[in-house]
Amino acid sequence: MTEKMRTVRQDTLGGTDVLTLVETDRPVPGATEILVEVRAAGINPIDWKIRQFGYWLTPPFALGWDVSGVVAAVGAGETRFAVGDEVFGLPNFPAVGGGYSEYVVGPSRHFALKPTSVDHVAAAALPLSGSMAWQALVDVAKLREGQRVLIHAAAGGVGHLAVQIAKARGAHVIGTASAAKHDLLRGLGVDELVDYTAGDFVEVVRNVDVVLDLVGGDYEDRSLRTLRQGGLYLGVTNPLAVDEIAAKAAAVGARGVTINVAPDHAVLAQLAQLVDDGALRPLIAETFPLAEVAKAHELGEGNRTTGKLVLTV
Repeated sequence: MTEKMRTVRQDTLGGTDVLTLVETDRPVPGATEILVEVRAAGINPIDWKIRQFGYWLTPPFALGWDVSGVVAAVGAGETRFAVGDEVFGLPNFPAVGGGYSEYVVGPSRHFALKPTSVDHVAAAALPLSGSMAWQALVDVAKLREGQRVLIHAAAGGVGHLAVQIAKARGAHVIGTASAAKHDLLRGLGVDELVDYTAGDFVEVVRNVDVVLDLVGGDYEDRSLRTLRQGGLYLGVTNPLAVDEIAAKAAAVGARGVTINVAPDHAVLAQLAQLVDDGALRPLIAETFPLAEVAKAHELGEGNRTTGKLVLTV
């Protein structure tokens, strides 16, 4: 195993031109950490937002949190995994992840065994988006059979996984998406589809138990109008507006919660089980080699993809 590796680094905030493929030292796992040889790395909207604005991170740093690969080394005291295990995970989020690399190191509990029924590309599409959907719909909303859930951007990276998780819980799923994506979403089990380009979803959606808002902006106020009394609004696009969203929801007799995903091996294991049971299928919009990361970001920022973008390493 070489002591060097290729990784995508940025030294300043900005456009896709700040992403640079460089050679650097391969990391060494510390106590209870694992070193993973990355086979594929998923791309998420938070990646290009942090590339541009930094938020809580200051350059230089290496982007990427969704990874799937093979355990290459284990740190002292690590007992969950052995060298050679195939794993997927969400290392170090929201701190620097470094997933756009040939190797990544992180706490072992930020990983789980990869689903056996899919390849590394599909597995790399799951950790962040799947964990966000699970934590919102299962851990927070405790979604149960027969409940009505409205999922915005239902064909997107998080949305298409949220749809399938909600269906696996027995919910009645309403999804917003452009008409061109309706057939695909019907295939994933969506019960009612709303073309957001043809009119205001508020005019046709009423009395839902849960809204998962993956769009934000004016969707916040409009979505609250679709909830039944006591319903739950789940916002994921503005994680710092906790009090604001809670107050808006309370004003209309509902609850409002903001979600920020956290690495959790137990959630990852649940996602893997759903995949292997045939109840969850990650959709891959396109793959790119590591050297074309800028091209992948450009495509993702257009907000027109269905499913996930993945880098192959």
